[in-house]
Amino acid sequence: MTRGNQRDRDRERAQARKNQGKVKDDGLTPEQRRERDAKALQEKAAKKAAQGSSGAAADSKNKGTSKK
Repeated sequence: MTRGNQRDRDRERAQARKNQGKVKDDGLTPEQRRERDAKALQEKAAKKAAQGSSGAAADSKNKGTSKK
């Protein structure tokens, strides 16, 4: 059985998929990348905490009222 050019086409497709991965060259050193990521995580945590505290305040207001 012959496969024709299927093997070559599969190799080309595999190479194309391999090149579409994440681009890790953002021009930063590992230390700069760590600092950037840590800052982003801190901002995300602060945003979530602020959202959580405003949500808790809304829940406490609604506890006294009951619908029947």
